[in-house]
Amino acid sequence: MDSNQDDGGRGPARSGPRDSLFLLTNLSSADGAPLGRARVRNLSATGLMADCERAIPTGLRIRFDLRGIGQVNGSVIWSREDRIGIAFDEQIDPQLARRPVSRPEGQRTVPDYLRQRRFIR
Repeated sequence: MDSNQDDGGRGPARSGPRDSLFLLTNLSSADGAPLGRARVRNLSATGLMADCERAIPTGLRIRFDLRGIGQVNGSVIWSREDRIGIAFDEQIDPQLARRPVSRPEGQRTVPDYLRQRRFIR
């Protein structure tokens, strides 16, 4: 299949492996105008597919933050109602988004106010 050919309403065919996951992010245009929240469903080194709060037009330059990766810039390469495909300007390591969020060093697993207190009589 040609990489620009539509694949049953899912957008252009993809060439690289992708991970299925659910990450939330806030989208904005390249000039910083907010575009709403998006739920990332598939992520690869070169792009992603996301469900959005509203329709976003094809061709729009976009930026957003991904957990474990930071700010990512790209372009909307396809759009179907509230679902979009974004091609990144630069490749990322998608495994960084899957790493568990760690707590700051020295922070306890359970906050002090939830710990059981033992009283000495």
